[in-house]
Amino acid sequence: MPFQISAELRYTVFEQSTLLLNLHALETSNQTITDESFTVTQSATCEFSPLETGENRYVRLDTSGVSDLLINYDVTVATNPSVREVHAISHITLAMIEHEVLPYLFASRYCQSDRLGRLASKHFGHITHPLAQASAVSGWIFENIDYVSGSTDTGTSAEDTVTQRAGVCRDFAHLGIAFCRALCIPARYFTGYACEMQPPDFHACFEVCVGNEWFVFDPTRLSAPNVLVRIATGRDAADSSVVSIFGAVQLEWMSVSCTADSFLPMTPEEMTGKAILLEP
Repeated sequence: MPFQISAELRYTVFEQSTLLLNLHALETSNQTITDESFTVTQSATCEFSPLETGENRYVRLDTSGVSDLLINYDVTVATNPSVREVHAISHITLAMIEHEVLPYLFASRYCQSDRLGRLASKHFGHITHPLAQASAVSGWIFENIDYVSGSTDTGTSAEDTVTQRAGVCRDFAHLGIAFCRALCIPARYFTGYACEMQPPDFHACFEVCVGNEWFVFDPTRLSAPNVLVRIATGRDAADSSVVSIFGAVQLEWMSVSCTADSFLPMTPEEMTGKAILLEP
């Protein structure tokens, strides 16, 4: 399914600063990119490089003498998600998972799984299959946490969200990750573009590893797991934020668009008993 993606960000720069931009879609075996274009205000300088932590295509931007910074990114991305029946997915023990998956079992800055173990066990401990547990986690968050724009900030953690019972997609994802890790399910943060999401914005979800494969869940239900485009993954938003600013810079305006000619999102009813695999 091809998606046409566009992102535009405008900043006021008060002093020379550095930005780490994480706007570029990843190119993987199940996600191909074409017609990619990236431009910034003339005289700002950019360096393209991946980081060792997580999967990212970071751009390090030096604002130099720029006071009005404009960033544009356009790309066409084709994805090939697959739908699996949960009962047909084999579960393996933690002793058999791949080594690179192990860090996603640990508590992290925004996902304090070590503090949510009792609550996770109470609500989801009776469910036997880890994918069924992850689905139940996603459903519980949707039913019990209110999506309220502006209700949280960059310091809000999973523990805060479960206490305040409100948040945005970033907070929903962090809580899903924390619950799953508390249930001994490796879980990671997903940053991406979501087709026809309203209001348009960058989007955050979570993925869990079962049988050494990663399955995606969106507890906000603002989009559908089969119409997501991956930008980055990491332990939490600290690894995968879209923009990290070092200096004095203020966002003035942002526009994000992700569209497709054949937009066929799976409904929650169609997702019952199923899981979406974005990567083989």
